[in-house]
Amino acid sequence: MFKDRTEAGRLLAERLKKYRNDPGIVLAVPRGGVPLAYFVAKELGYPIELILTKKIGHPTNKEYAIGAANLSDYFIIHPGAVSEDYIQQELFVIRTRLKEMYKKFMGNKTPENIAGKTVIIIDDGMATGNTMLGTLNLIRQGQPGKIIIGVPVSSKEAVEMLSKEVNEVVVLLSPEAFYGVGAFYEDFKQISDEEVIFYLSQLQKPS
Repeated sequence: MFKDRTEAGRLLAERLKKYRNDPGIVLAVPRGGVPLAYFVAKELGYPIELILTKKIGHPTNKEYAIGAANLSDYFIIHPGAVSEDYIQQELFVIRTRLKEMYKKFMGNKTPENIAGKTVIIIDDGMATGNTMLGTLNLIRQGQPGKIIIGVPVSSKEAVEMLSKEVNEVVVLLSPEAFYGVGAFYEDFKQISDEEVIFYLSQLQKPS
């Protein structure tokens, strides 16, 4: 059990500091992953950016991920399961939201080139791992040198699945009985836009 995302972020940063000498970048899953990613990036001396991907939900159950999309590409886990028209409609909606998010949180900053770098993806937890799996397929297109996933808590199934896809999954807690990410935090309140902007701006200030 973690007190809050701040405590979890500090603990995760301690486990990830072995990557300090790599050329790298921390990618935060908004919004919940941002406070944790801040502490990891600060510890490693890495720049921080948001992962601007969203899951593509199934037409009958939007929470069930059938793929993921970013501003330039998309990935479907089971092609043919849904119509191309549905996918294109979802892509339009998702990319409109992602453009708004990028402008709000990153302004006019040009995205970092991740080619050859150690990319550390941070979220506040993983349940099924399906959304992360779709995200990985998009990140790989940037040709990073290594991909590391760092989360405080995850289901064993998600860790097992994703360990086959990346260089390392760093997880602090992987309980036998998994009741959802929020069950392992005393304080799991939603992260506001203002908090996201605050954490991102802290690492952009000269020290």
